[in-house]
Amino acid sequence: MPTLILVRHGRSTANTEGLLAGWTPGVALDERGRTQAAALPQRLAELPLAEIVSSPLQRCQETLQPLLDARPGLTVHNDERIGECHYGDWSGRKLAELNDEPLMQVVQAHPSAAAFPGGESMRAMQTRAAEAVREWNARVERDHGADAVYLMCSHGDIIKSLVADALGLHLDLFQRISVDPCSITAIRYTRLRPFLVRLGDTGDFASLAPRETPPADDAPVGGGAGAP
Repeated sequence: MPTLILVRHGRSTANTEGLLAGWTPGVALDERGRTQAAALPQRLAELPLAEIVSSPLQRCQETLQPLLDARPGLTVHNDERIGECHYGDWSGRKLAELNDEPLMQVVQAHPSAAAFPGGESMRAMQTRAAEAVREWNARVERDHGADAVYLMCSHGDIIKSLVADALGLHLDLFQRISVDPCSITAIRYTRLRPFLVRLGDTGDFASLAPRETPPADDAPVGGGAGAP
């Protein structure tokens, strides 16, 4: 079965403003995010990508544009199933305010029980994304062979949930996984089991250095903004 390259979109204006974007329209890459996207073609230069699949949201489309410019033979297949979690009434709100919501404790400690008001549950989010990957695995293998490599550009919580699925982790453990903006995660699927071969690789270790303000103990909903 194919190898899936998961790319989280580059840093967005919502990331730097501390907003939970969700499906809010008009959320674009910020200056750093555009720089991250511009570096993507070189980072992936040695990979013969068979297909590119993307969340339909603007920040993912902008992340992929330099790669598409470098590989004019490829087109993007938009798939809403790998779009951001539908955060409902939480969409567009400041994360600092959401930390005071009782539901945030559930999101952190028991996400399989979390359902966003006016939105979807985290279980539904993981289910639709995993179903999309399985269908694309079959399609890519059928059209390009079992050794094919393809790419999906998606969002932090989606990618974390797919990593948890690949590792056989319960969704309640997915907040232990971290994927920074424009990081690359690779999962090689086989008939018997998936293999996680890269996780959140940015090629930059600056985010591991001590910071003046230590990172919070809670996982950033939506994925966080990465290194300062």
